[in-house]
Amino acid sequence: MTTRGSRSEKVKRIFQQFDSNRDGGLNREEMAALVVAVNPRVKFSDEQIHAILDEVFRTYGEFMDAEKGLTFEGLLRTYDDGAGDVDRDFDALGLDLKPLEDKIGVSGASEEAASSSSIVDENAMEPHKDQRTAAWAASPNHGIVFDDTWKLVDDLEILIKRLWTRHMKDGKIKNDNSDAFSDPGWSRDFGPSTEISENRFVWDESGSDYASFVKELGVLRSRADRAAGRAEALDGQMAMGRLLYEHYLYKEALVSFRRACELNQSDVKPHFRAGNCLYVLGRHTEAKAEFQQALDAAENGGSQWAYLLPQIHVNLGIALEGEGMVLSACEHYREAAILCPTHFRALKLLGSALFGVGEYKAAVKALEEAIYLKNDYADAHCDLASALHAMGDDENAIKEFQKAIDLKPGHADALYNLGGLYMDMGRYQRASEMYTRVLAVWPNHWRAQLNKAVSSLGAGETEEAKKALKEALKMTNRVELHDTISHLKQLQKRKSRRNVNGNGEATFVTLDASRFKTSGEKTSLRQELAIALEIRAFQKVTRLNRCDIELLRKEMRETDVPVSYSGHGIPEKSIRKASLEEVLRKLLSFLKPETFVGAIRAINQKILSVLDDTESGRVDLGMLFAVISPLCGGTLDKRKKVAYESLAWRAVNEGGSQIRRSDSQRYIKLLRAIYIPSPGNSELLELRGETDDTLITLPEFVTMFDDEEWGFSILSTLLKLEVCDRIRHGRHVCATCRYPIIGLRFKETKLHFSLCCQCYCEGKVPSSSASSTQDEFLFKEYANEAEAMKDKCFWFGSKGSSKSVS
Repeated sequence: MTTRGSRSEKVKRIFQQFDSNRDGGLNREEMAALVVAVNPRVKFSDEQIHAILDEVFRTYGEFMDAEKGLTFEGLLRTYDDGAGDVDRDFDALGLDLKPLEDKIGVSGASEEAASSSSIVDENAMEPHKDQRTAAWAASPNHGIVFDDTWKLVDDLEILIKRLWTRHMKDGKIKNDNSDAFSDPGWSRDFGPSTEISENRFVWDESGSDYASFVKELGVLRSRADRAAGRAEALDGQMAMGRLLYEHYLYKEALVSFRRACELNQSDVKPHFRAGNCLYVLGRHTEAKAEFQQALDAAENGGSQWAYLLPQIHVNLGIALEGEGMVLSACEHYREAAILCPTHFRALKLLGSALFGVGEYKAAVKALEEAIYLKNDYADAHCDLASALHAMGDDENAIKEFQKAIDLKPGHADALYNLGGLYMDMGRYQRASEMYTRVLAVWPNHWRAQLNKAVSSLGAGETEEAKKALKEALKMTNRVELHDTISHLKQLQKRKSRRNVNGNGEATFVTLDASRFKTSGEKTSLRQELAIALEIRAFQKVTRLNRCDIELLRKEMRETDVPVSYSGHGIPEKSIRKASLEEVLRKLLSFLKPETFVGAIRAINQKILSVLDDTESGRVDLGMLFAVISPLCGGTLDKRKKVAYESLAWRAVNEGGSQIRRSDSQRYIKLLRAIYIPSPGNSELLELRGETDDTLITLPEFVTMFDDEEWGFSILSTLLKLEVCDRIRHGRHVCATCRYPIIGLRFKETKLHFSLCCQCYCEGKVPSSSASSTQDEFLFKEYANEAEAMKDKCFWFGSKGSSKSVS
């Protein structure tokens, strides 16, 4: 890469070459000579030359001297703005960077002769072209082999410059962030950085200028295809694609690279570069396919592609992450780090992906390795901080967030996550400051506005909280904003009443479970509902309830999994976690990639960590289907039946429609270990060694499943939550948390206050009610207001009947 110093020196040499009268400026004649000299194969008309000069002199008027013409600073600015390629022009003119003293004594005539020969005589240019070609070919990533390919490249550069000039003239340039591309996260050969892909330069493709450019580009492509042989045609398409890619013309570059793929299917580079284009264009599935083809070709091509293999793995991992396939991405990042131990970006991406799936210790290790290799890696410091926070090491997390912010003051992720950490620590004022800084960088960040409101509320700044909420409402109309506003209003009312009374007591107290009684069999017990709420929260994160139970049956019918031996020596249909992720992606195909990542993290932490207790990286697929079937969409009977069929599908039971009792017992123990919190996994340890091979039928299995003490009878309570957890109860708010009640409502039958599910599970009652002489609280459960109204009418009717009897 040309440094700023050498770049300026080269421009200076070009300027001196054409400043023939040595007055320190380039007039129209001198500037015209420069334009013609650096484009020797283009036959400009007089009108074209005049138009180019008019545009240059008008655009860079501030660098014009009225008598002398364009100054050196003006010419340097034209190159800085991308109007020309300094290295190409410098080489084309046959100049060098020898000290000026070496030229003392050279006559003006001889210097003029050298200048004229470099402009006119193409034969004199050949040695310099050979040097340029040799320099490019020295890199296996950019090598141009054929002489005619250079002619294509030069002509294409002219087309691109012309398009650029017209767009600049018409003001059609969109998102001109060309400075942001000076040091991309991926090298120019390897593709665009994910950090800058959303702020990339965008051409306006709607005008006639762009249509004309595409038409002329088609002519150049036809020239490349008419080359003497396939190798030369491939060389031309690749060179054109690379040049188009470097100028952010990704769609056109993709056409060239795909044509190159057709010319040589076994060549790695066309597939690799096509994958880069597709990823930038947001076509992640197609990008993944191209990178996979590049990987296959590289692995079959021997050692010649060893230099590129690590980056193919990295880019394939990034494309997989774009689809939400984080476990699969981890495998490729890990492979890249093995192939190239100094690949700090592969280690950072590995750490970030491991954090994404909830494997925090492994994430910390990978991110620390990345930082060891590159200490000023702001993104790695940010992700390391997030992993440390997840592990409970808040003090070191704050230090790492601060390092990321020091390295990059506008790092929105670091500021936002640090705000969340301060919120978790109860440092609301500092959290509010962080969210304010996020909004300064990203004004439309509605979550930052919402969190700023919550943190301001925690700091006692109610008015500031209301103001932040109003700003958030301007950005989005999500229901959680309205609930938060309602909550603020309730708190303000309670605060006003408390100030009037002057007693300042707590709003609620927590009572022992023995003081909570239920009215009727339908009312859920506190402890049982608490477990069901946790399962329901997991179900919401994974969206398993939106996965039809019939899809599991279909997957078992269509999936052919070879039998292998687990860590326990039992034959089973086990697959690697990355392959399992593909199965889950099919089951949860309706999820967006970012939502699927959250689902995989939850499943990995809660289920796979138990199923893969030996950390072999493999999971019994049949047992997994059986474990998730109670949470899938469908009736209770269907869920239990598919769980039974999943156990029968496993290799240990293959060939029969019944399952062994020991397998059923182990399955229910697993369900309880995964979904019902208990200290340790003692139940699983007790099960080891039991070998009751008695076969049981579906009804027997259901009886074991529904056992209230040793089974999974909690499923019926979970179904109640699924049905009614979006139902609102009019204007009823929880007497303790003051939020509108959504889902089940629990009404105290004597004091007539209502609790939401969460406060009921936690045993909270209003402090005013707890101070009464009542020892026990009797609650009745209502799924909706229709039930409450029916109960109320029944009470009035019974009261009227009793009066008539008396």
